[in-house]
Amino acid sequence: MKRLFFRILCAPVCFFWLFSCVEEQNFDQFDDLSITPTLASSLLYVESTESYINSAGVAGGFYSQTSSFDVFSEQFVAERLLEGTITYEIENTTSKRIALAIEFLDEGGNVLDVETFDVDPVPSGILTREVAYGAAGKNLSILTSTSSVRVTGSNLSDATSTSSEPEPRIIMRSGAEFLFQLK
Repeated sequence: MKRLFFRILCAPVCFFWLFSCVEEQNFDQFDDLSITPTLASSLLYVESTESYINSAGVAGGFYSQTSSFDVFSEQFVAERLLEGTITYEIENTTSKRIALAIEFLDEGGNVLDVETFDVDPVPSGILTREVAYGAAGKNLSILTSTSSVRVTGSNLSDATSTSSEPEPRIIMRSGAEFLFQLK
């Protein structure tokens, strides 16, 4: 009798146990997932003292450097870039009027884009410029096609004056934020 009672009680419990906690699994959730991370990074840093600018003279530039920029060399990354913003910050404590140019070059050395800055002598303050790429700015292909960046600096003043500031120099910093669509 106990055995019959146990079986009668056990059958419904097993039935509810098997079907009460089972839910159909949806493995298609990944298709609905949208991942768009923003990556921030510093890009360029250029610093030059006023004495170095004076020693270079006025005839030519005091700074010229071409650097590799292979950020988007991987096609997977370039195809998923949605937009980007490059922020430039220039501080000049010298007595010189300075011209800076940042050129974005493709693999063949062709100029894709140029950002130019005419920076007044001290007390000019800090010059900040944000350049957007993508839907709200310049063409995104400028970034995805860039393989190197050339920075040039020219003295637009004399080669003898000196600033009264302690340790006069020009500093150019740049950073970027890029938005990607990973899925």
